[in-house]
Amino acid sequence: MQHLPSELWRWDAVDLARAIRLRAVSAREAVRAVLDRCAAVNPAINAVVLVLEEEALAAAAAADAAIARGEAVGPLHGVPVTTKINADQKGLPTSNGCLPWRDLIAPEDSAVIANLRAAGAIIVGRTNTPALSMRWFTENALHGRTLNPWNRDHTPGGSSGGASAACAAGIGPIAHGNDLGGSVRYPAYACGIAGIRPSFGRIPAFNPTMTSERPLSGQLMSTQGPLARRVADLRVALAVMARGDARDPWWMPAPLEGPPAPRPIRVALSVDPAGTGVHPEVAAAVRRAAGFLAAAGYAVEERDPPDFAGAARDWDAFAHGEARLFMGEAFARNADQGAQDTYRYMLAHCAPTDLEGYMRLAARRTTRQRDWARFMAEVPLVLCPVSGEPPFPQGLDVAGQQGFDSVYRAQQPLLATPLLGLPSVSVPTGLTADGLPMGVQIIAPRWREDLALDAAEVVEAACPMPTPVMG
Repeated sequence: MQHLPSELWRWDAVDLARAIRLRAVSAREAVRAVLDRCAAVNPAINAVVLVLEEEALAAAAAADAAIARGEAVGPLHGVPVTTKINADQKGLPTSNGCLPWRDLIAPEDSAVIANLRAAGAIIVGRTNTPALSMRWFTENALHGRTLNPWNRDHTPGGSSGGASAACAAGIGPIAHGNDLGGSVRYPAYACGIAGIRPSFGRIPAFNPTMTSERPLSGQLMSTQGPLARRVADLRVALAVMARGDARDPWWMPAPLEGPPAPRPIRVALSVDPAGTGVHPEVAAAVRRAAGFLAAAGYAVEERDPPDFAGAARDWDAFAHGEARLFMGEAFARNADQGAQDTYRYMLAHCAPTDLEGYMRLAARRTTRQRDWARFMAEVPLVLCPVSGEPPFPQGLDVAGQQGFDSVYRAQQPLLATPLLGLPSVSVPTGLTADGLPMGVQIIAPRWREDLALDAAEVVEAACPMPTPVMG
């Protein structure tokens, strides 16, 4: 392991887990290193809003004792990770960035956090999110604003912006997040790391603090998922998080590896899939990634998938249509002014609908899924932007309706996959001329995260990122 950095907080999860299993380093050393890194850099970026030092060190001691006894250990045994404040963690508040929920204490772990613990991961802190996790920026009245470690004038993304900023800055090699409309993929993009939104049904989700079931759009389109500095860490985190939990009836025990795809694997290159326009540096990044895939033997062809823009519009009608009906009171009572403003701005994009319109939307979703399934039977991967713009300046989404609209237009590439239930990976491609992270999105058929991750590793190998970073 001489090739690895001397500072353990720089290590990837795969390397840390192996070294801990082999007793080359201890879990306590790994956790202590990440806690010290957090103490050094977190005050400047406000990514971790609750540091669990005492709990994490106790868990590390237990992890080292298990190794000493020769016990079988999980794939993340002793590895420090962070979790997001909108997922229940036993004995801790699930505030979701809202002042009135600062004392909402979870009686037990959510499904995804239980899975991280079962794999031996050690949770060192809880990461920030916007109020009700409904912005592509991360700030709230309870915990304040999270800053991007590359450039503090630009968003770290949202809603998993605390997760992405922490991971990029070296506060744990893996971060937990969740994604309804890009909340894993966009923060990964904004902070120069990797993130995966898995297939619908892949990772179980359940919060014991819930007093009622989520609206159907949340049940069918929201997923849990990991962020990491390296694609190899995404693989292990995905496998860990995907362990079944009876509390989520949508979970499916689908294999993580599918049959070999016919070679060469075809890739649809779609530079502007929603037809909303993309920044020149975004277009250049997508074409550059296409070149790397072609050089690795993929058959890349310029081709748009079926009605990407229409699928994005239907996501809006489904997600925001239900938000209009079910979330207005929650925003009014619990959210800060910025979140309330964005709620109002987003509803301007979604006209009220009646029961017939809602039922037709639900039926059309199946048609769209069928059309994409047929397309991806021939062309298994779609390479496209994560966002149409480089990471936004802080506060753009609350700069009036016009500011929000400019954000919303750029985010259309994020919206089709949740409606369709498809997995997609956000992987960095380097930096813009202004030194901001840049990346691409790779979409795969349902249950074929392995294909998207394989392609993401090709891009990653050609575009190594100097993370951890602290600008």
